[in-house]
Amino acid sequence: MPSLKKRALLIAACSLSLGAAPLAALAQAPAWPTKPVRLLVGFPAGSTPDMAARAISDPLARALGQPVIVENRSGASGNIATDQVAKATDDHTLGIVINGNLTSAKMLYPHLPYDPARDFSYISLIATAPLVLVAPPTEPGGAAFFAAAKKGGDKWNYGSVGVGSVGHLGMELLKTRMPGVQAEHIPFQGNPGVVTALLGGQIQMALVPPGLAISQVNAGKLKAIGLTSGRSPLAPEVPPLADAGLKNFDLEVWTALIGPARLSKAAQARLAAVMPEVMRNADTRRQLFNQGWQAVGTSAEGLKSRVAAETAIMQSIISAKGIKLQ
Repeated sequence: MPSLKKRALLIAACSLSLGAAPLAALAQAPAWPTKPVRLLVGFPAGSTPDMAARAISDPLARALGQPVIVENRSGASGNIATDQVAKATDDHTLGIVINGNLTSAKMLYPHLPYDPARDFSYISLIATAPLVLVAPPTEPGGAAFFAAAKKGGDKWNYGSVGVGSVGHLGMELLKTRMPGVQAEHIPFQGNPGVVTALLGGQIQMALVPPGLAISQVNAGKLKAIGLTSGRSPLAPEVPPLADAGLKNFDLEVWTALIGPARLSKAAQARLAAVMPEVMRNADTRRQLFNQGWQAVGTSAEGLKSRVAAETAIMQSIISAKGIKLQ
């Protein structure tokens, strides 16, 4: 009887060992990437999204063991490149996008060729930055600035880099949070034009990136009223707008890494594993900081939650104000 038990145990052990190999093979994900990875950016070389892409490209390449090639596909506020990511079929095309491509584009462009909620694999939020509300140096600071803005009514103007930009939608959001501010919108062909208009008195306020604002503030050419977020190491000397009486207002510009919805599970799993390492890299964080970005790095779910929350806010502003692209 003991010998029969031993034989039974031996047979069972052999069966388990023979079955383990196929099970392990099935559990092991296929290798990815198998060739260079393309990182599409919808803005020209030297733009802030482009610089963010180049800051992560080298550490991402080292982590993946394949080259990561940044390709600039400018146009339509980044939507051309974003659409190319949505339609990519090679399993090796990713994209760097900004807020608007995922949160407001669908509401602003009636014929947008992609659906932000359906056509992408969300990978990670890369970096964020608050905006600085700036004004000519002759204007008062703090709560007195908003009192002056209310008094100025629609005779005051504000500038942005265009209809539907974060600077435009952010100012319209600010007006809803600070009843009585009625400043009219004047679009420009870039933030340098916005700053020139401020210096010339054509506009009385604008939301601009810290990297551009702080140099002008330090030179005494502009006054910083406050940040569109809490305190930030990007502009440690500038208080949040909440200190000037603007409550329930939180706005940042950001960049994110996405892929097409059909991106393989192997690719998504590998990126989820390596992106925390990439975003912890000290050189990458320093490079992003010097470009005016605060390195973040999130899970796919973290990015999805951010997009969903901001989409709801932008939807309400665009609908309430009847904002349309001409």
